[in-house]
Amino acid sequence: MINPEQILNRMNRDQKINYDTVLQKMIRNWKESEQRPKILIHSCCAPCSTYTLEYLVQYADITIYFANSNIHPQSEYERRKIVQKEFVENFNTRTGSEVGFIAADYEPHVFLKRVKEGQLQDEPEGGKRCTACFEMRLESSALKALELNFDYFGSAITLSPKKNSQHVNEIGLDVQKIYDVKYLPSDFKKNNGYKRSIEMCKEYDIFRQCYCGCVFAATQQGIDLKMIHQEATRFLDQ
Repeated sequence: MINPEQILNRMNRDQKINYDTVLQKMIRNWKESEQRPKILIHSCCAPCSTYTLEYLVQYADITIYFANSNIHPQSEYERRKIVQKEFVENFNTRTGSEVGFIAADYEPHVFLKRVKEGQLQDEPEGGKRCTACFEMRLESSALKALELNFDYFGSAITLSPKKNSQHVNEIGLDVQKIYDVKYLPSDFKKNNGYKRSIEMCKEYDIFRQCYCGCVFAATQQGIDLKMIHQEATRFLDQ
């Protein structure tokens, strides 16, 4: 399997990297060598996994990894996990795909410890707290991919226009240097990926959340977490 660094080393690293181009070149390599890799894709939520799955299943065997201990409250975490699992099941039924689904344990103390140790509580959205959160989830994904012998780990987060794909990819490539498993660079919002995700959310009737999940970001945005808990609890009780 091709290592993304083999492609990146031939590019000008002093300029902004088009990670969608990197992914396209990797896919061409797989096709030319008649390989179909096993990829573990971290997903923050069902909406971000929509187009990501639709695109990647053409070229690889995909498993979704729901590992998001940053989400608060727990009832909201459970709601998003169920919505993610149901989307994978419905996607498989409609398309004849065999996408896998794995959910990590809910360990909010791990995220809170990182935030408190780095004194990141008051960081703005998109700042150092988000970096710590990306690192936590990508490290978890790399470890799970290594444990289960996946060829690559990656993230559907790059589909969101609210997330810095350059930064996410840089973190993923750094994590790759630590663990013996390859990172899959991406920018899934490119090529109308985000637009297609909105269409798919309507087609599959997928719940779209109003905040990333982080209690600190929710507080900064004025999100009513009590109402979120009530709504999530009603969903779980159905």
